[in-house]
Amino acid sequence: MKQLDLGKEKIGKLLMAFSVPCIISLVVNALYNIIDQIFIGWGVDYLGNGATNIIFPITVICLAVSLMFGDGTSAYLSLKLGEKKKKEAERGVGNGIIASAILSIILGIAILIFLPNLITLFGGTDTLRAYAMDYGYIIAIGIPFMMIGTTLNSIIRADGSPKYAMTSMIIGAVLNIILDPISIFVFDMGIKGAALATVISQIVNFLINILYLKKFKSIGLTKSSFKLSLKLIKNVAMLGISSFITQMAIVIVITAQNTLYNIYGASSKFGTEIPITVHGIVMKVNMILASIIIGIAAGSQPIVGYNYGAKKYDRVKQTLKWVLLLSTMVSVVSFILFQTIPEKLISIFGSGDELYNEFACLTFRTFLMLTFCNGIQISSGIFFQAVGKPTKSAFLTLSRQILFYIPSAIILSKFYGVMGVLYAGPIADGFAFIIAVILLVLQVKKFNKEENKNESEEKIENVKEENIEEKNNLIITINREYGSGGRYVGKLLAEKLGIKLYDKDLIMMVSSESGLSASYIEEKEQNITDKLLSNFNSQYYNNLTNDDNLFIAETNAIKEIAEKGSCVIIGRCADYILKDNENVISVFLYSDEENKIARAVKYYGLEEKNALKEINKINKAREKHYNHYTGQIWKDLSNYDISLNVDALGIEKTVNMIEETITKKTSIAN
Repeated sequence: MKQLDLGKEKIGKLLMAFSVPCIISLVVNALYNIIDQIFIGWGVDYLGNGATNIIFPITVICLAVSLMFGDGTSAYLSLKLGEKKKKEAERGVGNGIIASAILSIILGIAILIFLPNLITLFGGTDTLRAYAMDYGYIIAIGIPFMMIGTTLNSIIRADGSPKYAMTSMIIGAVLNIILDPISIFVFDMGIKGAALATVISQIVNFLINILYLKKFKSIGLTKSSFKLSLKLIKNVAMLGISSFITQMAIVIVITAQNTLYNIYGASSKFGTEIPITVHGIVMKVNMILASIIIGIAAGSQPIVGYNYGAKKYDRVKQTLKWVLLLSTMVSVVSFILFQTIPEKLISIFGSGDELYNEFACLTFRTFLMLTFCNGIQISSGIFFQAVGKPTKSAFLTLSRQILFYIPSAIILSKFYGVMGVLYAGPIADGFAFIIAVILLVLQVKKFNKEENKNESEEKIENVKEENIEEKNNLIITINREYGSGGRYVGKLLAEKLGIKLYDKDLIMMVSSESGLSASYIEEKEQNITDKLLSNFNSQYYNNLTNDDNLFIAETNAIKEIAEKGSCVIIGRCADYILKDNENVISVFLYSDEENKIARAVKYYGLEEKNALKEINKINKAREKHYNHYTGQIWKDLSNYDISLNVDALGIEKTVNMIEETITKKTSIAN
């Protein structure tokens, strides 16, 4: 960000800088999951691979929990460091690690106890059960190491050491590649050897990441950092809930597929084991190519977000074109490979009989028939996150698997058996593609309208700010109930004192800081969105929700403003953000119900019958936002230097009283 100008540098160069590291990390992670199956296919047989596909949902559940605390802790770390609360950041990291460790041990023990039941739940057949038990019991022993290592990996990236995190992951993957053939072929341990190789590599990854605890750049962990706080653990977990939901969606899909293959496979010529085995392998092959698309799109996030926030819509559209072009190229290449050489792709995982190879070709060619559409569908979900559209992003992310694929698979399998499960793939891809294209077209049209609409506004908003050099800047922060007239009081007060007022003009500063659009900020600031939806759309790099990114950006903007000169700042938790600054006067303005309604109707255009309901709704949102980010009570008048009922005094007298109080407290105001 510091070396490359996101607003001026060539889009191709920016994408290269940001996307390549993402692609490498994601592909390495995908390969890590596929290595066992390659060696098992050659060293055991395809039934061994079927067993790993039965155990796979169990490991994904554990991965979901570890990512929830890993990404949640990363978000908490970034948030608190942005607020300059280092001690709270340290406690958050300590609690996140401890919570992951405790749950990893619990899950590991639970898997050891209930493994036979879990194998049945996730579609294990009598033929696959013995393999799955041998593989699953050893994998369960390594669960604590895998989970803690994964949690630490996310935190290490957030601490500003992505190379360390990537190196740790690559070492684990390479070690797994080395140990798999040794344990399977040299020591003739079969599927147990593959599981043992995986666990050893996870332990090494865990140890490398543990060593980092003494190398943190932004914080220093002490014993007090690990003092358990259930409230803090809950906060960390909620920040990472999006990662949990994403992984659990995979579990739901795999469970549905395996269940359907169990039900309809027996009546087909392929049986039950072949479809379960083959489908798992095909999806992991496809995941390697999907990882490239995700990496391209995720790398574009800071580019899109920054330029969208700066209202450089031409660069946003140019970036989108690059992403869609590159993603489509990857998905078209994938389509060609899947349609032309499926037998060679499946042969990487060992040999099978004629029916095994036949179903593999059918799965590649039928289930992935519309793979060339995936580039646009995957990229669009990440794109809408970058421009602050969490609802659209969440819908696009979940639509294919949960909304389209599972219902289609259930319905079609009743008519076409195992082939119905395969037919559901292109149907889901097709519907998801159509929706993505429609939403993208509509969004681009909005870009064009906003580009024309804001052309004149940009000139006004780019007026040079006055540089007021004062040794002791007077900062007046005004929190106010909606309809109390607080904004107008702030305007008159600023004029009377001859200092600058910051209210709406803060939006562009925050937009540039956060990468969120000005329209999004105006709509969402001082308001907490639905936490489940917001957390689902946490951003790829810092794992923060848009609410958190917005608050951090406002914090930075307000601190920058306070250094420039005396001013009046309306709302936005400025009193709390600047609480350690000298010469800060905090004001809270309120009004009685009748006058708030009258003012809202007259000046804000609300209908009288609905005015009170709307006023209460807005005040509740402001209160919730303030309480969440400050830990204080918005309506607690003891938090403020001055608290006044505007209508009891009138606007003019309120302004005069604030001025008189300030004059007594400082020597700056005249």
